Amino acid sequence: MALFTKEPEKNPKIQPTTSPLAVPVTPTPTASTAPISANSQAARSNAPTGSEARAYLDRGSKIHGKISFEGPARIDGEVDGEINAKDALIIGENANVTAQVRAASISVAGKVSGDITATQRIEIHPSAKVNGNIAAPVLVIQEGALFEGHCSMQPEGVREDRKVTVFPKEERVPQAAGGQKLA
Repeated sequence: MALFTKEPEKNPKIQPTTSPLAVPVTPTPTASTAPISANSQAARSNAPTGSEARAYLDRGSKIHGKISFEGPARIDGEVDGEINAKDALIIGENANVTAQVRAASISVAGKVSGDITATQRIEIHPSAKVNGNIAAPVLVIQEGALFEGHCSMQPEGVREDRKVTVFPKEERVPQAAGGQKLA
């Protein structure tokens, strides 16, 4: 198989791959991005079409604003604003996200500052640093991950009805059966 010829091969052979194909993100009119790398341009020509397409925001890319993904997506660049995905979202080790994040399932390995909401699952890997509230019916936080915030693990409809109340330390002192505070 010729990889670097100018003419396409007449009978291309499909090779199985172990890594997902990358497709550069087309920014919305409110978003600004850094130049696309040569690796991303090469991936564009090999990208599948239709429902198999994946979006990829590579290292060195910066987006300010609101991004929406229809299919699975991976972010390794910087995002400041809001991220919405209808499918799986992977926030890679090199990613630096300051945004409200919503998706069906979310895997975090990089740095996220902002609330994260998933309709199915959130997984926080050992290299991740999450500062914000998280909400999902299934939550996995691996050993070594840093998480600072509040967590809700109820289905989304129930979550909206119920508010979390955090009591000051003085009111959390255990009480005896007769109503007296234990010291």
